[in-house]
Amino acid sequence: MRRSSSSTFGESNASLESSRAPGWVDLLIVAGLAGALFGITRTVEEWTGTLRPTVDIDLSPAALPRYAFFSLCRGLIAYVFSLGFTLTYGYWAAKDARAERVLLPLLDILQSIPVLGFMPGLVLALVAAFPRSNVGLELAAVVMIFTGQAWNMTFSYYHSLRSVPLEQREAATVYRFNGWERLRWVELPFATIGLVWNSMLSMAGGWFFLMINEAFVLGDRDFRLPGLGSYMSVAVAHGDTAAMVWAIVAMTAMIVVLDQLLWRPVVVWAQKFRTEEGGQVAGMGSWFLTLLRRSTLLAALKRAWRRRAYAATRAAPRRGGRLSPRLPRLLSQALLLLLVGALLVGAARLMLILRDVPLAHWRDTLGKAFLTLGRVLLATCLGTLWAVPAGLAIGLSPRLSRLLQPVIQVVASFPAPMLFPMVIAALSLLGVGLGWGSMWLMLLGTQWYILFNVVAGATAIPADLREMAASYRLGVWRRFWSLYLPAVFPYLVTGWVTAAGGAWNASIVSEYVTFRGRVLTAPGLGAQISLAAASANFPLLSASVVVMSVMVVTFNRLVWRRLHRLAETRFSLNK
Repeated sequence: MRRSSSSTFGESNASLESSRAPGWVDLLIVAGLAGALFGITRTVEEWTGTLRPTVDIDLSPAALPRYAFFSLCRGLIAYVFSLGFTLTYGYWAAKDARAERVLLPLLDILQSIPVLGFMPGLVLALVAAFPRSNVGLELAAVVMIFTGQAWNMTFSYYHSLRSVPLEQREAATVYRFNGWERLRWVELPFATIGLVWNSMLSMAGGWFFLMINEAFVLGDRDFRLPGLGSYMSVAVAHGDTAAMVWAIVAMTAMIVVLDQLLWRPVVVWAQKFRTEEGGQVAGMGSWFLTLLRRSTLLAALKRAWRRRAYAATRAAPRRGGRLSPRLPRLLSQALLLLLVGALLVGAARLMLILRDVPLAHWRDTLGKAFLTLGRVLLATCLGTLWAVPAGLAIGLSPRLSRLLQPVIQVVASFPAPMLFPMVIAALSLLGVGLGWGSMWLMLLGTQWYILFNVVAGATAIPADLREMAASYRLGVWRRFWSLYLPAVFPYLVTGWVTAAGGAWNASIVSEYVTFRGRVLTAPGLGAQISLAAASANFPLLSASVVVMSVMVVTFNRLVWRRLHRLAETRFSLNK
């Protein structure tokens, strides 16, 4: 009976909506789709065009829209790859305990390898695979952007799947959901908000190395691609201040447009998956999402999709034809064996390269690794000093959150290396060399990880705890130590881990900088990796990457993992 009335109500609404004539919103959508189709066609022509030995970058402002579009396409394609990787790798690691023991440490290592660590080999391999077109070089740039996006999203998705509330898991068991239904109705909705926020952060991480990805030089070979990153790289190399400013303006415009047309609507849409009853929720809105909801064309497509999905659900047997539970396990084991085999082959080839590295170089590399570690920790501490109070203020105030969150999202998405020339100029005026200056350059790109996590932790503090603190009239300082800091501590640890990982990666562009035609270096592992890549010294490059990976994984095991355990056992609000 209930179903019948619901259907009648829905049909009435559908008939009312279908009677609306297409309006100006639909015309805008059709025009936007036509523009997107034209842009995709141009991008395909660029990818499949004849491979050029070098690309001349036009520094006139008129060329920037085309370059920005090419960079945006690479970033979005990389994000699609990252999302697919996240959903499969994160699910596999969360569901198979045996695979988890291999996949998580491997993810730790992949996260710690800087982009220049595998860029030379990847670029050479893909260019050799597509010798007559730009496809190989474009794919290499996309994969490099992918490596700046995927790991953070995968960690977030994995931890979300592992922390689905007990009552939701019990409900899935009571309703006898199979694996697909459990994923679709319980696990994916629970993980959506974290995945959306980390997608925004990861997109920003992908932009961070844009200047390297699009303007890669290996020895005497130039693998430059037309894009915003190569435009800025050439402008910096020529000392063209006007072109640098135009590049910053174009990058800012691209990030704002992407935020308003993609991320903001997705963030607002994802709020329907919130499960917390406590805490304060800032009123969120998106003018673009509101516009899309007025479209008659999209409403008609949505109704057609629902009718088709409903018919498919009714046609499919509910419980019949269920796969054997052994099949996923066997598939997982087979894939794990393949992965371990590939890792062993890779390790053997790496050993062949490393045998040419003398012992003295290993000692020198280790000393430089400790120098970079010191800068990483100082940058993380400095980021914590301002991000914790600022994140608490934003997260605890719906008004501040509504005002500042969109601004912070845009600022955090900006690739910090584009600001390096101005920061280095300011540091030079203050008499600060690149030795200390590289720490500030690292901070520019990594502080946002701490801020975003503290904001997320502050918004999740239950309202009853805050009201209790107010009723006991606790002072600001006492509230900070007894409520706010313990409540955000698990989020803060996550922010520290991702910020430190970002700082390690940022060291390759912070300790090795081209400024006004001069190359500035600071003693450290990041500078050594950049120098080895520029001179095509593969043994030294491999040794440096191995030392950085070992250093990062060891620090994660000795420090961050213990802090994670402390956060889960002592400061979790779910206990």
